[in-house]
Amino acid sequence: MKELPKDIKIIQAPLAGISDTVYRKLVRESSPKTLLTTEMLSSEALVNNQKSLILSYDKCEYPLSFQLSGHKTHIMARAAKIICDRASSIDLNFGCPVNKVVKGSDGSAMMKNPTLATDIVKAIKDVIDIPLSAKFRLGWSLDDMNFVEFALKLEEAGVDFVTVHGRTRSQMYSGHADWEKIGQLKGVLKIPYYANGDIKTIEDVRNCLEITGANGVSIGRGLMGDPHFAGRIEHYFEHGEILENPKLEDKIEVLKKHIDEEVTLRGEVNGIKFMRKFYNFYISSVRDASKYRQVLVRIETKDEVFKVLDEILSLHIANSR
Repeated sequence: MKELPKDIKIIQAPLAGISDTVYRKLVRESSPKTLLTTEMLSSEALVNNQKSLILSYDKCEYPLSFQLSGHKTHIMARAAKIICDRASSIDLNFGCPVNKVVKGSDGSAMMKNPTLATDIVKAIKDVIDIPLSAKFRLGWSLDDMNFVEFALKLEEAGVDFVTVHGRTRSQMYSGHADWEKIGQLKGVLKIPYYANGDIKTIEDVRNCLEITGANGVSIGRGLMGDPHFAGRIEHYFEHGEILENPKLEDKIEVLKKHIDEEVTLRGEVNGIKFMRKFYNFYISSVRDASKYRQVLVRIETKDEVFKVLDEILSLHIANSR
């Protein structure tokens, strides 16, 4: 475990089934200061099985936050105690909108029960000696946006910082993140807060921080297919210079490394299957990207995938002349 930096500007947002140790290490390659975050860890699953692959991590990933989900106070506290010695901080998932999570009273469903959420915070603070954060949305629905009150209750209960995604649970990932709403936290909270949602460019980072007044940004889907985006943001914060976006050949080179590392971690069959959710993000700028994605998601070996990627790059270069 390593302590958190005093002035965090970038958080790699946790993404279930995405932000595994391979993904996090790719982000870390170019961004030494970004706070990396594990995938969502079920507190009950963690208490029952401490050898899950989802707990794989490397010392180069620090500072590293472990994200917990759940709604049973005693189980959440036990899980937090288990991971305390290996985490730089612990993040509470009060924001996941997917049905299978909220049906179990976890994720965004916790925003409908702020008393329970604060009880969980207090119980965890009693058993850990590292920072505790929470991530949540604007509310359950457009008619029930209680994020300001929710944030204040969590702050009072002892949370050290919060991250707010600029959509409600009912919106899922549709529409646009409402940065103006997140800005309502300015001057209200004493603890740091981070803005999350629709941050895909340096210009987005600048606009988001100006509008929200947040201490930094949390980025999820903006890093998929471009894990070094965090490094370019870090460079911008330090030098005021906007670096060029990666060219297709750079993105395919990173994609091949991503595939290699997942195959090493999971074996070829499972590694290739795992990578299928990433292809669209890496090759989105290519002409006929959807056609290539349909081809790639059917391929079962690394060599075949690499062959198609080389073909994509060759055609792209030829069309660019």
